[in-house]
Amino acid sequence: MAMTDPIADFLTRIRNALQVKHKTVDIPASNLKKQMANILYEQKFIKNYIVIDDGKQGIIRIFLRYIPQTGESVIHELLRVSKPGRRQYVDVQNLPRVKNNMGIAILSTSRGLLTEREARRQKVGGEVLCIIW
Repeated sequence: MAMTDPIADFLTRIRNALQVKHKTVDIPASNLKKQMANILYEQKFIKNYIVIDDGKQGIIRIFLRYIPQTGESVIHELLRVSKPGRRQYVDVQNLPRVKNNMGIAILSTSRGLLTEREARRQKVGGEVLCIIW
C-alpha cells in the first residue's frame, strides 16, 4: 500500500500506540515528521524522540508521555485537519485556538512548521496540518 498521507500516518501510529499504552512508537522518518516530533517534544506532549539511522530513510522513535498518577496519556486527541484532498489554509486572523490554548495546532508556514501560537507571534498564516490536545 502506498503512503499517500505521511502526516495522517504519523498521527495514527501515535494514536494506536497510546491506545495500547506503549512506551515508544517507531515512525518512518522524514524532515517534516522530525519537525513535528520536535514540536510535540517542545510542547511537552511527548517525553523525547530520537532519530535512528537504519541505512534507509531512518526511523523516528517517539517516547510517549503518560501522567504518572493515572497512567493516562498526556495526548488526548490527534486530529488531521488539512488533508491531501482538502487543504485547510488560514491567515493570521483565523489561526485556530485549541481547547482554550490547552492544545496546539501545527501549521506549515513559509517559515517552516510552527504552532499556532508561534505563527500568531510571527504574524504568519499557513496550512493547518493537525490539532493535538
